[in-house]
Amino acid sequence: MGILYIVPTPVGNMEDMTLRAVRTLKEADLVLAEDTRTSGVLLKHYDIKNHLVSHHKFNEHGTTAGIVERLKAGQTIALISDAGTPGISDPGFFLVREAVRAGVEVQTLPGATAFVPALVSSGLPCDRFVFEGFLPPKKGRQSRIEALREEERTMVFYESPYRTLKLLEQLKEVFGSERRASVCREISKLHEESRRGTLEELVSHFSQTEPRGEIVVVVEGKRRVKSEE
Repeated sequence: MGILYIVPTPVGNMEDMTLRAVRTLKEADLVLAEDTRTSGVLLKHYDIKNHLVSHHKFNEHGTTAGIVERLKAGQTIALISDAGTPGISDPGFFLVREAVRAGVEVQTLPGATAFVPALVSSGLPCDRFVFEGFLPPKKGRQSRIEALREEERTMVFYESPYRTLKLLEQLKEVFGSERRASVCREISKLHEESRRGTLEELVSHFSQTEPRGEIVVVVEGKRRVKSEE
């Protein structure tokens, strides 16, 4: 029986690759990549000469069975996405689930993922948090936000720059204008920036300054009202 390795890749800075990740990609029998062109640049940077096979959300249901058979036959296979940890708002969950069901060992390497540095640097409580990833772009978006109205843990969202202002406006409408939040963009890249403030302040800022790059929005949870003794 082989091993399926889930290998995080840099979200921005190429130096965020771990030594173990490089070794795993060199030693694997096969590397599955979300986009072989994007991953080809990474592998070339680290002088990793291995066979890349396309594995993404549009073909994973058709290719996973064959990959699991390879694993059961004893091959070592590594899965990477374009950036970050596969399975976290990236392809990976379906393959991992099927591999586990087939009794294949799955090992996930620790490494880069965008929401952890955004959460820690937000200045908001990070001992308890809920990761919401990308909200639906249209249908179900408002109801998901409404469902978080009473959430007391810090909330983390991924968003495209084109919908960031809309998200902030929706959060302000549901959570109130004084709820604190942080908008972190271009994590681990040259122009990384965190903009912190109330939702009112952030809406005002991004109404005048168009957000750019990959965005992580971190929002304070609802504060508990202390009961009178």
